[in-house]
Amino acid sequence: MYKTSLNNFFILFVTLLTTIIISGCVQTGNKENLNSKEQNLIEEKNYSEATFGAGCFWCVEAIFQNIRGVIKVESGYSGGNVENPTYEQVCTGKTGHAEVTRITFDPNVISFSELLYVFWHSHDPTTLNRQGADIGEQYRSVIFYHNDSQRVEAENSKLKTEDSGLWPDVIVTEISPLKNFFKAEDYHQDYYFNNPAKAYCSLVIAPKVKKFQKEFSHLLK
Repeated sequence: MYKTSLNNFFILFVTLLTTIIISGCVQTGNKENLNSKEQNLIEEKNYSEATFGAGCFWCVEAIFQNIRGVIKVESGYSGGNVENPTYEQVCTGKTGHAEVTRITFDPNVISFSELLYVFWHSHDPTTLNRQGADIGEQYRSVIFYHNDSQRVEAENSKLKTEDSGLWPDVIVTEISPLKNFFKAEDYHQDYYFNNPAKAYCSLVIAPKVKKFQKEFSHLLK
């Protein structure tokens, strides 16, 4: 009797474990298919992507979501050597990743050079590994280019901005090839939109957004 019960328990355990494994594989497959569908849609619509780091990604996301021709903005992590990092890991400053925003845009409506113009004007590119009170390598000013054309545009735009005298100090923005992008946790997405009453949003992000909307009204949706 005891042996029979033990065998039944073992069979139930194996069945349950198999179900969990299969379920996990299906979920992973769905996620991969979803990413593939998104990429196919981008290619079908001839959309382009840009990836910028300019301090806290909540701020950068809130700025670029306002721009006409921008289809989607996602907060994430790029430039480091840790696979699928968590926010807590990136915050240590030891992963090599920067907080970034991946911007999907329609080049027939807004150009990469115009997005760069907004980039230079919406943060301080002269402070190394820092934006205001946010300090650390994860807050560095960086342009991760997706192709050689973007690299050339970014380098030329940087030189043009330096010559313009927009910033009195030397621009320290990193220009590097995009080697990875890991989407941040769900609660980081649309952060300003979803949390306007939080202190950081009302005291830090809101003034930046209002200033941008005033100075760049011709680019707003």
